[in-house]
Amino acid sequence: MDIFMLILKIFFGILFCFAGIMHVIKPNIFKHFIPNFLPKRLVNYVAGVIEFILGLGLFFPSTVKNAAIGIFMLMVLFLPIHIWDVTKERPAVGSKKIAIIRIPLQFLLMYLLYLIYLNS
Repeated sequence: MDIFMLILKIFFGILFCFAGIMHVIKPNIFKHFIPNFLPKRLVNYVAGVIEFILGLGLFFPSTVKNAAIGIFMLMVLFLPIHIWDVTKERPAVGSKKIAIIRIPLQFLLMYLLYLIYLNS
C-alpha cells in the first residue's frame, strides 16, 4: 500500500502543479469553464495558484494531509462547474461524451485523494 500511496501522491502532485501552471501560461483554455457572472481572469489565476500550491504540498510529508484535503475540497467546489458543462450544447471540455465521463471520474479522483488523506 505504501508504494501505491507514493504513486498517488506523485501523480496528483504533478497533475495539480501542471494544471496550476497551465492556468497562468494558457489562461484561454480555462475561460469556458468559468461562469460568465464571475471575473474570469481573476478566478482563473486564483484557481491556478491554489492548484499549484496544493499540488506542491503533496511532495512534502508535513503538508500532504492538508494538501490532499485541500485538493479534495477544490474538486468538490469544481464539481458543479463540471455538471454545468454537461448541460451546455458545446461543453468546454470538448464533447458531450467526455463531459459526461468526467463526472464519475471526478468522484474516483476524490476517493483517491481521500485515501491519500487517510494514509498520511
